[in-house]
Amino acid sequence: MKKILLFVFLLSGSVALFAQALPPLKKEFRVGIHGLVHTHVHGILGRKQTGEIKIVGIAEPNRALAEAYSKQYGFSMDLVYNTLEEMVSKTKPEAVLAFNSIFDHLKTVEYCAPKGIHVMVEKPLAVSNEHAQRMLELARKNKIYLLTNYETTWYGSNKTAFELTRDESNIGPLRKIVFHTGHEGPIEIGCNPEFLEWLTDPVLNGGGAITDFGCYGANLATWFMQGETPISVTAITQQIKPKLYPKVDDEATILLTYKSAQVIIQASWNWPFGRKDMEIYGKDGFVFCTDHQQMIVRKAKEKSKSNITAPALEAGVNDPFIYFANVVNGNVTMKPYDLSGPANNEMVIRILDAARESAKTGKTVLWKTTYK
Repeated sequence: MKKILLFVFLLSGSVALFAQALPPLKKEFRVGIHGLVHTHVHGILGRKQTGEIKIVGIAEPNRALAEAYSKQYGFSMDLVYNTLEEMVSKTKPEAVLAFNSIFDHLKTVEYCAPKGIHVMVEKPLAVSNEHAQRMLELARKNKIYLLTNYETTWYGSNKTAFELTRDESNIGPLRKIVFHTGHEGPIEIGCNPEFLEWLTDPVLNGGGAITDFGCYGANLATWFMQGETPISVTAITQQIKPKLYPKVDDEATILLTYKSAQVIIQASWNWPFGRKDMEIYGKDGFVFCTDHQQMIVRKAKEKSKSNITAPALEAGVNDPFIYFANVVNGNVTMKPYDLSGPANNEMVIRILDAARESAKTGKTVLWKTTYK
């Protein structure tokens, strides 16, 4: 009871509170899966079958990989097709979930968009701004939804932090956000060969840690800054473990400067343990999100900090696949710069492009001269 009262008190000055839970979907949302080589696919294959999301087909040419997942999750190999074209033709999905390499996201959209099939890709949207612009153009032209899925989108702590920062009476105007994202390294944590093959390739992934975990901070920063473009982007990358990762960086720091704030993104395959946490500093207080639930808050004029547990997101927007279905069915309207939306993720890719350029040249990239 004390935690509930404390949470209500902390949000007492917020401009918006959590929405009510959405009702269950009225009909099954028919989805196809393009690729099994991104291990985030466990999220859809392993989710509890509620009857709201139906996997109608899987496009994956690696039969051994498909068979391994078939045994693990109990789906029939009759669902598996060698190509996206065959899977779509035979199963007629409403939407496709891309669990292929980041480079191949473009191929998914190039095929699905003209057929009116909505697409959700795993983070980040694309390997480059060139790819992103082509994907976004196809989505607009063919009037499909193109979403990007990040694990951190579904953290109750991040939503609570966002609500707190909407009213400057809580911590004051934003001054600095620091993101710590990553883990010990994809090899060290036991990622499978099919995932590692493209994740550690500079073409197929667009980089190493700078792409894999730099995108989280760029995505959340764009949300908190509500689409404000940075003035400059500066990045440093390193190969601390060149024998393990000879082709890509395993350590990256990105600095974004804004008119009245800074964002520091520490993306690493060298953390002693996995982490996705952030520190938000305002002029008069701070909000720390230590994990998906736990938070530390010190508001303006308070003499001490408070530890709180953030509530989970409400039903209907607390799961990437149900959220996707609700967007497609018109039950949820994405706001500009929402975490999954195209405007936010276009900005993410531009930030990552600028960061890679900065790391390569050793120079700060000015936004106004790069993106006019």
